[in-house]
Order: sequence, then C-alpha cells, then structure tokens
Amino acid sequence: MSGAPWICRRCINTYLRPGRRRLIRFASTASHESFSPVLLARARNMAVEHDRLVEETAETFDAKISKRIGELRKVTTALKEWEENQSALSELQALITDPTSDEELRELAADDLTSTRTQMGTLSQNLVTSLTPKHPFEDMPCLMEIRPGAGGGEAALFASDLLRMYRAFCARRGYRVSMMKYDVADGDSGDTGEPPLAEAILEVEASGAYGEFRSEAGVHRVQRVPATESKGRTHTSAVSVLVLPSLPVNESDGQDIGQADLNDPNSDYYVSPADVRTDVMRSRGAGGQHVNTTDSAIRLTHIPTNTVVNMQDSRSQHQNRAKAWQLLRSKLAQARRDAREEEVTKLRRGVIGIAKMGRENKIRTYNYGQQRVTDHRSGLSVRNLDDVMEGGFELDKVIDSVKTWLGEREMQSLLAEEEEASHPSKPNKSK
Repeated sequence: MSGAPWICRRCINTYLRPGRRRLIRFASTASHESFSPVLLARARNMAVEHDRLVEETAETFDAKISKRIGELRKVTTALKEWEENQSALSELQALITDPTSDEELRELAADDLTSTRTQMGTLSQNLVTSLTPKHPFEDMPCLMEIRPGAGGGEAALFASDLLRMYRAFCARRGYRVSMMKYDVADGDSGDTGEPPLAEAILEVEASGAYGEFRSEAGVHRVQRVPATESKGRTHTSAVSVLVLPSLPVNESDGQDIGQADLNDPNSDYYVSPADVRTDVMRSRGAGGQHVNTTDSAIRLTHIPTNTVVNMQDSRSQHQNRAKAWQLLRSKLAQARRDAREEEVTKLRRGVIGIAKMGRENKIRTYNYGQQRVTDHRSGLSVRNLDDVMEGGFELDKVIDSVKTWLGEREMQSLLAEEEEASHPSKPNKSK
C-alpha cells in the first residue's frame, strides 16, 4: 500500500473486515462529473465575496451586508461540499489507476467510486439550485386574481371551481386566506346554486405564498359537458389566473408595514399619488341596501400606465380605498418585474428557446371526460381530476412538477446569460 494516495475511512474499514471476498472490479478512468465552468466560476466568485464580507463585518454590524452574507452562504456551503467530494473523487481515480497500489485496495476504491459519483450528482444539483437567483417576491404573500375567459357561462362556472380548488388547497396547507374581491355575473348558477363568477381576488396571507403559487399564472382550460348541454357535447372554456405579490398595507394611510419600501422611487412598489386619479362612486350589484345606496366604491387609475382597479366589496369607502391601493401597488410591481424579465427573455429565447410564461398562455387542461389534468409546461398528467379539484395531494404533484420545470428553465437562462457575458461579441474586423 505504499505510495497509495488517500482513501476514505469507509473503504479502509471495509478492507479490514475479516473473511471479506470480492470480485475484482475496476472503475472507469473517465473524467469526474462535469459541471459548467461558467457557473463554477460564478460560484467561486460568490464564495470569495462571502469570505471578504464576513471578514469586514467581524467587529461591526451592517444590516445590508448581513443580508448579502446570508444570500451568499448557501452558495458557499454548496460549493465547499462539491469541491470536497470532487477532491475525494479525483483521489479515488488516482488510486485505481496507480499500478503501485495494492490490488485489493484498488478494488475497494472502485466500489467506493460508484457511491462518490452518485453523491457528486446530488451535490452538483445542490450547487445549481443555490446559484439560481431567488425571485424578489418569493417570500411574500400573494393575491390570486381569477377571471373567466372564452366560454361564456361555462367559463364563469369553472372560475368558481378553480376558486374553490385554491381555497381547499390553502385550507389543507394551513394558509390563511381572505376574499379581497368577489364579483358575480348574470347567468345559470349550475349545480352549486351559486351565481357565475365574474372576478375574484383571493389573498393568501402566508409567507412564501407567492413562491408557491406563481407558477399557477396563466390560462387554465377546461373540457367538459356543461350541465345545460342537452346533447351531451363537450365544450372547451378558459379561465385566466394572475398571481401578484401581496404588499402589506396599513388601512389608515396605505403605507407599508412590512417588506416593501413604498416611499423609495426606485422600488418596484412605489406609486406616486400624483400619478393616480381617484374616483368615488356608488356601488353596484350584490351587497345589500347600504352598499348600493352610498358612495363607497373606489376606482383608482394609474395615469402613466392606464392601470385601473375597482373596489366595492366593503360598505366602508375607507376600506375599499385601502384595498384598491394595495391591489394597484401589486399590479404595478408585477408589471415592472415582468418588463425587466421581458428584456432578458429576448436573449433567452435565442439561446435556449423558451418563452415568457404569463396569463396569456394556456398552461393546463382539465379534461372531465377522461378524469385527467395535464400541465403543458412540465408535461405531467394525473388521472384523478376530482382530487385535484378538491385541492388534494394530486394538485401538489402538478404544482411541484411545474416548480421543477421552472427551476430548470431559470437555471438554463442563468447559464445562457453567464456564457454570453463570458464571451463578448468580437469587434467587427471588416474593412
């Protein structure tokens, strides 16, 4: 064993077990688990920044620097584990290919190489995950806006079904929810006896709800035979779902009480009151005599973008105003984020061929005849539609599959951007 390089303690312990008999196997001398050099360089730069900031703040405290250290710590830890495992992998390979190594020890090293390579795959994925930029709204509560689209009354009824599905899902998860807005439309009430839905805004008051539900944004298509269909024909209808960050506000003045700096003009959450026109009007529709006979409804119009929100659910003009401001801030923050992502998407489309995901895209089909739910992004189909519509564990499977799909696309996007940055366009050499 003289001259043999390091081998892990588990191999040595296995080697020393009495009566151990093995078939001699030699591992491949191929190179170790590959990892993008561009992303590896990014991870190492972030680790250097982490160590530098830790040293700088050893005797002082700065909130912004501490937050940055926390963001970098996950990458630093994942990189350290990856590099340690790669070092072990390289030493095992060197031991196997060293002709001076003991034959039985080389056999043990070959056995250990298999598990080390398997672990390298897991650690590589962990490192990739740690490098994926966190969405700025990830940890926030969210608003889910549900509107019927093509399909008339059947679309309105399915919008009500989706609303019940999300409320049941939240109840099972223990998320507190409240109905910010609920408007009904004229038409057949269907089997439930409830009037068809015109628009609903559900607030999920749980930290991280935006990260949980943001992949639900888009067009949900339903294929089923409506209760009013006398000839048994299948109809196709659509419902749009928009997911917005929920910005906590104080109902007295609409100012931030939590995560967003609403007074910073550079913030996504900032809205200048001078840019907003407020109209007060009499509420319409269901809600009781008092609602219908007082000027309690509020309409806010953000003049630069022509974004309009209406709120009339409360009898109090004051409460409607606060909710309207909350919704307006959320819509504008999401729009600003989408605008920045669209600029990056132009590059991504050319490099990896992905498209922007939003409410205009058909993302999922609910086929009642086949009891099937198919997500068109992840490609997953489940054959228990009833459990999905009840907010059950089958819905978990669908949502989790989209999260995985989305994470992979975001990682591809990051890789495309890093490679683009590391290979700047060559200057034009034409005469």
